Amino acid sequence: MFRSLKASLLIGLLCVADMASAELFPKVGRRASVTEVAAWDIDVRPDFRGLPSGSGSVRQGEKLWESKCASCHGAFGESPSVFPPLIGGTTAKDMARGRVAALSVASETAKTTMMKLATVSTLWDYIRRAMPFDAPKSLSVNEVYAATAFLLHLADVVPADFTLSEQNIAQVQTRMPNREGMSTRHGMLDVKGKPDVVSEACMQDCKVNEKSLVVLPVSVNGLNGNLAEQNRPYGSIRGIDTSRYK
Repeated sequence: MFRSLKASLLIGLLCVADMASAELFPKVGRRASVTEVAAWDIDVRPDFRGLPSGSGSVRQGEKLWESKCASCHGAFGESPSVFPPLIGGTTAKDMARGRVAALSVASETAKTTMMKLATVSTLWDYIRRAMPFDAPKSLSVNEVYAATAFLLHLADVVPADFTLSEQNIAQVQTRMPNREGMSTRHGMLDVKGKPDVVSEACMQDCKVNEKSLVVLPVSVNGLNGNLAEQNRPYGSIRGIDTSRYK
Protein backbone atom coordinates (compact mmCIF):
# COMPACT_ATOMS: atom_id res chain seq x y z
CA MET A 1 0.00 0.00 0.00
CA PHE A 2 2.81 2.41 0.91
CA ARG A 3 4.66 1.80 -2.34
CA SER A 4 1.42 2.16 -4.31
CA LEU A 5 0.77 5.52 -2.66
CA LYS A 6 4.35 6.62 -3.32
CA ALA A 7 4.07 5.59 -6.97
CA SER A 8 0.74 7.45 -7.29
CA LEU A 9 2.26 10.63 -5.85
CA LEU A 10 5.24 10.32 -8.16
CA ILE A 11 2.99 9.84 -11.18
CA GLY A 12 0.95 12.87 -10.11
CA LEU A 13 4.06 15.04 -9.92
CA LEU A 14 5.17 13.79 -13.31
CA CYS A 15 1.78 14.67 -14.78
CA VAL A 16 2.03 18.23 -13.45
CA ALA A 17 5.55 18.50 -14.84
CA ASP A 18 4.34 17.09 -18.15
CA MET A 19 1.60 19.69 -18.45
CA ALA A 20 4.03 22.51 -17.66
CA SER A 21 6.56 21.15 -20.14
CA ALA A 22 3.90 20.76 -22.81
CA GLU A 23 3.18 24.48 -22.65
CA LEU A 24 6.84 25.45 -22.85
CA PHE A 25 8.00 22.74 -25.26
CA PRO A 26 5.09 21.52 -27.40
CA LYS A 27 5.56 18.17 -29.16
CA VAL A 28 8.76 17.46 -27.20
CA GLY A 29 8.86 14.28 -25.13
CA ARG A 30 5.93 12.34 -23.71
CA ARG A 31 4.40 11.37 -20.39
CA ALA A 32 6.11 8.52 -18.52
CA SER A 33 3.99 5.40 -18.27
CA VAL A 34 3.10 3.63 -15.02
CA THR A 35 5.39 0.76 -16.05
CA GLU A 36 8.30 3.10 -16.67
CA VAL A 37 7.86 4.78 -13.29
CA ALA A 38 7.65 1.37 -11.58
CA ALA A 39 10.92 0.34 -13.22
CA TRP A 40 12.69 3.15 -11.35
CA ASP A 41 10.79 2.69 -8.09
CA ILE A 42 12.97 -0.16 -6.84
CA ASP A 43 14.50 1.15 -3.61
CA VAL A 44 14.73 -1.21 -0.64
CA ARG A 45 14.65 0.48 2.75
CA PRO A 46 16.29 -0.48 6.06
CA ASP A 47 12.92 -1.79 7.30
CA PHE A 48 12.83 -3.88 4.08
CA ARG A 49 9.92 -2.06 2.50
CA GLY A 50 10.23 -2.56 -1.22
CA LEU A 51 12.06 -5.88 -0.91
CA PRO A 52 10.69 -8.29 -3.54
CA SER A 53 9.98 -11.94 -2.84
CA GLY A 54 12.72 -14.38 -3.74
CA SER A 55 15.63 -16.39 -2.41
CA GLY A 56 19.21 -17.36 -3.11
CA SER A 57 21.67 -19.66 -1.39
CA VAL A 58 25.33 -19.20 -0.53
CA ARG A 59 26.23 -22.01 -2.95
CA GLN A 60 24.30 -20.35 -5.79
CA GLY A 61 25.93 -17.06 -4.92
CA GLU A 62 29.41 -18.58 -5.12
CA LYS A 63 28.82 -19.78 -8.68
CA LEU A 64 27.38 -16.39 -9.66
CA TRP A 65 30.28 -14.61 -8.00
CA GLU A 66 32.89 -16.58 -9.92
CA SER A 67 31.28 -15.81 -13.27
CA LYS A 68 30.19 -12.18 -12.82
CA CYS A 69 31.89 -10.62 -9.78
CA ALA A 70 35.31 -12.07 -9.02
CA SER A 71 37.07 -10.40 -11.95
CA CYS A 72 36.65 -7.02 -10.23
CA HIS A 73 36.20 -7.88 -6.55
CA GLY A 74 38.44 -10.93 -6.16
CA ALA A 75 37.40 -14.51 -5.48
CA PHE A 76 36.88 -13.75 -1.78
CA GLY A 77 35.92 -10.07 -1.94
CA GLU A 78 39.51 -9.04 -1.23
CA SER A 79 39.66 -6.82 -4.36
CA PRO A 80 43.46 -6.84 -4.66
CA SER A 81 43.85 -4.81 -7.82
CA VAL A 82 40.70 -3.04 -8.94
CA PHE A 83 38.27 -1.88 -6.26
CA PRO A 84 38.49 -1.41 -2.47
CA PRO A 85 38.06 -4.67 -0.51
CA LEU A 86 34.56 -5.79 0.41
CA ILE A 87 35.31 -8.33 3.12
CA GLY A 88 37.62 -8.27 6.13
CA GLY A 89 38.22 -6.37 9.35
CA THR A 90 35.17 -7.71 11.23
CA THR A 91 35.11 -10.16 14.13
CA ALA A 92 32.68 -12.26 16.13
CA LYS A 93 32.85 -9.64 18.89
CA ASP A 94 31.78 -7.00 16.37
CA MET A 95 28.73 -9.06 15.44
CA ALA A 96 27.86 -9.50 19.09
CA ARG A 97 27.88 -5.78 19.89
CA GLY A 98 26.95 -4.39 16.47
CA ARG A 99 29.93 -2.05 16.15
CA VAL A 100 33.17 -2.70 14.27
CA ALA A 101 36.11 -1.93 16.53
CA ALA A 102 38.64 -1.69 13.68
CA LEU A 103 36.91 1.40 12.29
CA SER A 104 38.43 3.47 15.08
CA VAL A 105 41.92 1.98 14.81
CA ALA A 106 44.28 4.28 12.90
CA SER A 107 46.54 1.40 11.81
CA GLU A 108 43.62 -0.28 10.03
CA THR A 109 44.05 1.66 6.78
CA ALA A 110 41.76 -0.40 4.52
CA LYS A 111 38.18 0.09 5.66
CA THR A 112 36.23 -2.65 3.92
CA THR A 113 32.61 -2.46 2.83
CA MET A 114 31.49 -4.96 5.45
CA MET A 115 33.21 -2.96 8.19
CA LYS A 116 31.20 0.17 7.35
CA LEU A 117 27.90 -1.40 6.27
CA ALA A 118 25.12 -0.86 8.82
CA THR A 119 22.10 -2.29 6.97
CA VAL A 120 21.95 -5.41 4.83
CA SER A 121 19.22 -3.71 2.77
CA THR A 122 21.86 -1.26 1.49
CA LEU A 123 23.97 -4.15 0.21
CA TRP A 124 20.98 -5.87 -1.44
CA ASP A 125 19.73 -2.65 -3.01
CA TYR A 126 23.13 -1.64 -4.39
CA ILE A 127 23.83 -5.03 -5.95
CA ARG A 128 20.40 -4.98 -7.58
CA ARG A 129 20.68 -1.53 -9.14
CA ALA A 130 24.41 -1.21 -9.88
CA MET A 131 26.00 -4.63 -10.35
CA PRO A 132 27.68 -6.13 -12.28
CA PHE A 133 29.74 -3.07 -13.18
CA ASP A 134 29.50 -3.76 -16.92
CA ALA A 135 25.82 -4.74 -16.89
CA PRO A 136 23.89 -3.03 -14.06
CA LYS A 137 20.33 -4.23 -13.34
CA SER A 138 20.97 -7.42 -15.30
CA LEU A 139 20.73 -9.73 -12.26
CA SER A 140 17.45 -11.42 -11.42
CA VAL A 141 15.93 -10.97 -7.97
CA ASN A 142 17.03 -14.48 -6.96
CA GLU A 143 20.57 -13.79 -8.19
CA VAL A 144 20.72 -10.66 -6.03
CA TYR A 145 19.67 -12.73 -3.01
CA ALA A 146 22.36 -15.30 -3.88
CA ALA A 147 25.15 -12.75 -4.32
CA THR A 148 24.18 -11.07 -1.05
CA ALA A 149 24.12 -14.42 0.74
CA PHE A 150 27.60 -15.27 -0.54
CA LEU A 151 29.06 -11.97 0.67
CA LEU A 152 27.42 -12.40 4.06
CA HIS A 153 28.92 -15.87 4.29
CA LEU A 154 32.40 -14.58 3.43
CA ALA A 155 31.99 -12.19 6.37
CA ASP A 156 30.88 -15.09 8.63
CA VAL A 157 27.46 -13.50 9.13
CA VAL A 158 25.63 -16.57 7.77
CA PRO A 159 26.70 -20.25 7.45
CA ALA A 160 27.64 -22.02 4.22
CA ASP A 161 24.28 -23.81 3.93
CA PHE A 162 22.24 -20.62 4.32
CA THR A 163 19.52 -19.49 1.90
CA LEU A 164 18.65 -15.80 2.07
CA SER A 165 15.08 -14.67 1.40
CA GLU A 166 12.60 -11.93 2.22
CA GLN A 167 11.42 -14.16 5.09
CA ASN A 168 14.72 -14.23 7.02
CA ILE A 169 16.65 -11.13 5.92
CA ALA A 170 15.46 -9.20 8.99
CA GLN A 171 17.08 -11.88 11.18
CA VAL A 172 20.33 -11.47 9.27
CA GLN A 173 20.21 -7.74 10.01
CA THR A 174 20.54 -8.53 13.73
CA ARG A 175 23.99 -10.06 13.02
CA MET A 176 25.45 -7.29 10.86
CA PRO A 177 28.83 -6.37 12.41
CA ASN A 178 28.26 -2.60 12.17
CA ARG A 179 24.48 -2.42 12.62
CA GLU A 180 24.89 0.10 15.45
CA GLY A 181 27.47 2.10 13.56
CA MET A 182 25.20 4.77 12.13
CA SER A 183 24.72 8.01 14.05
CA THR A 184 23.03 11.37 13.56
CA ARG A 185 25.19 13.05 16.21
CA HIS A 186 27.77 14.54 13.88
CA GLY A 187 28.49 17.67 11.92
CA MET A 188 27.04 16.43 8.66
CA LEU A 189 23.48 16.60 9.98
CA ASP A 190 23.88 19.24 12.69
CA VAL A 191 26.21 22.23 12.44
CA LYS A 192 26.73 21.94 16.20
CA GLY A 193 27.49 18.26 15.96
CA LYS A 194 30.91 16.71 16.39
CA PRO A 195 32.84 16.26 13.11
CA ASP A 196 33.32 12.65 12.12
CA VAL A 197 36.76 13.31 10.62
CA VAL A 198 39.81 15.27 11.72
CA SER A 199 42.11 16.71 9.09
CA GLU A 200 44.00 19.76 7.94
CA ALA A 201 42.91 21.62 4.83
CA CYS A 202 45.54 21.37 2.11
CA MET A 203 45.32 22.20 -1.58
CA GLN A 204 48.96 22.25 -2.65
CA ASP A 205 52.19 20.40 -1.74
CA CYS A 206 50.31 18.32 0.81
CA LYS A 207 52.32 16.03 3.07
CA VAL A 208 51.59 12.31 2.88
CA ASN A 209 51.65 10.21 6.00
CA GLU A 210 53.62 7.15 4.89
CA LYS A 211 52.24 5.16 7.82
CA SER A 212 48.72 5.50 6.44
CA LEU A 213 49.58 3.83 3.12
CA VAL A 214 48.67 0.24 2.43
CA VAL A 215 52.06 -1.32 1.76
CA LEU A 216 52.07 -4.73 0.13
CA PRO A 217 54.56 -7.38 1.21
CA VAL A 218 57.75 -7.32 -0.86
CA SER A 219 57.05 -10.90 -1.96
CA VAL A 220 53.96 -9.84 -3.94
CA ASN A 221 54.99 -6.39 -5.16
CA GLY A 222 54.92 -6.07 -8.92
CA LEU A 223 52.80 -9.17 -9.49
CA ASN A 224 49.98 -6.97 -10.77
CA GLY A 225 52.07 -4.06 -12.02
CA ASN A 226 52.13 -0.59 -10.50
CA LEU A 227 48.75 -0.06 -8.81
CA ALA A 228 49.12 3.73 -8.99
CA GLU A 229 48.97 3.50 -12.77
CA GLN A 230 45.90 1.26 -12.75
CA ASN A 231 43.53 2.64 -10.11
CA ARG A 232 41.58 5.87 -10.18
CA PRO A 233 43.44 8.78 -8.51
CA TYR A 234 40.63 9.63 -6.10
CA GLY A 235 38.54 8.03 -3.37
CA SER A 236 39.28 6.63 0.06
CA ILE A 237 41.62 3.91 -1.20
CA ARG A 238 43.82 4.82 -4.15
CA GLY A 239 46.33 2.78 -6.08
CA ILE A 240 49.65 3.22 -4.30
CA ASP A 241 52.97 3.46 -6.11
CA THR A 242 54.11 -0.11 -5.58
CA SER A 243 57.21 0.45 -7.68
CA ARG A 244 58.80 2.20 -4.70
CA TYR A 245 58.82 -0.96 -2.59
CA LYS A 246 60.51 -3.39 -4.95
